[in-house]
Amino acid sequence: MRRTQASLRVVLLAAGIASVTAAGVDAQSTWKQGRTPDGQPDIQGIWLNFDSTPFEAPAPDAAARTGGGGTGVNPAPEFAVHNHKVSERRRSMVIDPPDGRVPVLKWAEDKRDYDLAHIPDAPEHETPWVRCITRGYPAAFFPAGYNNAYQIIQVPGYVVIVFEMIHETRIIPIDGRPKLGENIRQWNGEPRGRWEGNTLVVESTNYNNKGSIATSAATGRMRGIPQTEAMKVTERFTRVDENTIQYTVTIDDPKVYTRPWTVSLPLNRDDSYQMFEYSCHEGNYALPNALSYGRKRDAEAAAAQQSSK
Repeated sequence: MRRTQASLRVVLLAAGIASVTAAGVDAQSTWKQGRTPDGQPDIQGIWLNFDSTPFEAPAPDAAARTGGGGTGVNPAPEFAVHNHKVSERRRSMVIDPPDGRVPVLKWAEDKRDYDLAHIPDAPEHETPWVRCITRGYPAAFFPAGYNNAYQIIQVPGYVVIVFEMIHETRIIPIDGRPKLGENIRQWNGEPRGRWEGNTLVVESTNYNNKGSIATSAATGRMRGIPQTEAMKVTERFTRVDENTIQYTVTIDDPKVYTRPWTVSLPLNRDDSYQMFEYSCHEGNYALPNALSYGRKRDAEAAAAQQSSK
């Protein structure tokens, strides 16, 4: 009798698993892209990209691994504690070139290294994120240790993206309007969007040369690599199911890279996530501390030089 009951429990459990799996497959296969009242493919909601995937694939040798700005800077552990979805870990976020490595020109790496070594000298050597100016685009979509949330809002003629980090709002026209012109250069370029089927394609040009392509320590050696006025960024947002947008971005800056390169990562919908104000200037101790140290160092050097006379 006990064997019969045990066998029955196994059968019922197997049937339950099968029905849940079938329901999930059925839900996935029957999902259809919704539309906003003005006919846009609906990609609205709160989207997260908590992701432990390395930005680049591992370097082919130890010398390359130790080069560049380093990745030893991380937030306090409690910043990263949450119960929201973390994307499946992959080899790298960089998917092209095939080796997962960004093809950076040497002068750009040298400038990054110089800036990182001279942060106490002047604020311009820091990334615009630490200076509370902007995280940059597409840098704002490259995951950091915390605050990886985005709210997408759609209205007639526009797609609007609200970023939790530095609480920026990006307004993307999709009505075919012309650009302002090459004489107007901006930190985050000038975006223009269009729909290709269910994919939102956003092309940004007219960047200035003051920003960085990546501003978070999680981007490894790419943190602090400069951008130039020649940069063109092409982003693609494709909602592949009810709870996932596949985000892909190609960066083309011939003055910085030997060829264009592409990053791809998922954005996971989570309407339970609460976005709060990111009070950047109010809590920014990193920059004044670094500059205060620089002034102290300068004063000590001047005093030593004076005493040696």
